[in-house]
Amino acid sequence: MLVVMCTQAYAMDAQEIIRRMDQTMRGESSFSEMTMTIERPRFTREVSMRAWSLGQDYSLILITAPSRDQGTTFLKRGNEVWNYVPSIDRTIKMPPSMMSESWMGSDFTNDDLVRESSVVEDYEHTLLRTETIRDHECYVVEMIPKPDTPVVWGKVIVWVSKENFMQLRIENYDQREQLKNVIELDEIRDVGDRIIPTRFTLTPEDKEGHKTIITYSEMGFGIDISESYFTQQNMRRVR
Repeated sequence: MLVVMCTQAYAMDAQEIIRRMDQTMRGESSFSEMTMTIERPRFTREVSMRAWSLGQDYSLILITAPSRDQGTTFLKRGNEVWNYVPSIDRTIKMPPSMMSESWMGSDFTNDDLVRESSVVEDYEHTLLRTETIRDHECYVVEMIPKPDTPVVWGKVIVWVSKENFMQLRIENYDQREQLKNVIELDEIRDVGDRIIPTRFTLTPEDKEGHKTIITYSEMGFGIDISESYFTQQNMRRVR
C-alpha cells in the first residue's frame, strides 16, 4: 500500500509540474512575433510570423514573410485545425494524418506548432529525477500519451526549471521509444509578467546538418482577445 501511495503522489506532483509549466509558457492569452530559421546542409531560409492564442483551445498563426507565403494562416479551434492558403484562396481542414508532417518545411511538425492535445490532460506524467542544465535545477518529467490521444509522439521527456517552471529542454520519442529530436530552449528574458525562454532550437537525431530555430522578438501575455477572433473568416483578413 505504501508503494502505491508513493507512486500516486509522484504522479500528482508530476502533473502539477506540467500544469504550472504550461501556464508559464502559454498563459491565458498571448500575442507573439517570431522568426523561424530553417537550416539545411545547402541552404538557410527564414519565415516570419505572428501568433495569437486563447487558452488551450484557440490559436491563430499568420505568416508575414517571405512574400510567397505571406498571408498563409493556421487556425485551431478545439480539436479542429485549419490552414488558409492565399495563393489558391482556399481553406483546408487538416486531418489527424497531417499532424505528423513538416510545418512550413521546417523540422517542427504541424502538431508541434498547432497542438491538438493538452500536455496536462492527455498524458500520464512521471517525475523521473531532478537535474541541472545550464545552471538551472530542473524537474525531469516523462509524459506518455493516454490511449486514443491524437499525438505524434510515443513519449516526451521535458526539463522544467524548479525556480519558475520554465521549459528548458524537450526530447521527443517515436512509438518505438527511439529519440527523434531534441528541442533546447534558451535566451531567457523578462517579457513583462514572467521570465521565459525566447529561442527554441530543434535538432533532429537522424538528419545531419538539419536544424530549426524559432526566435521570439515580441511576446505579450494576458491580451484582450475573445473566441470570436479565431474564425475561418478572420484567417483571410488578419494582419
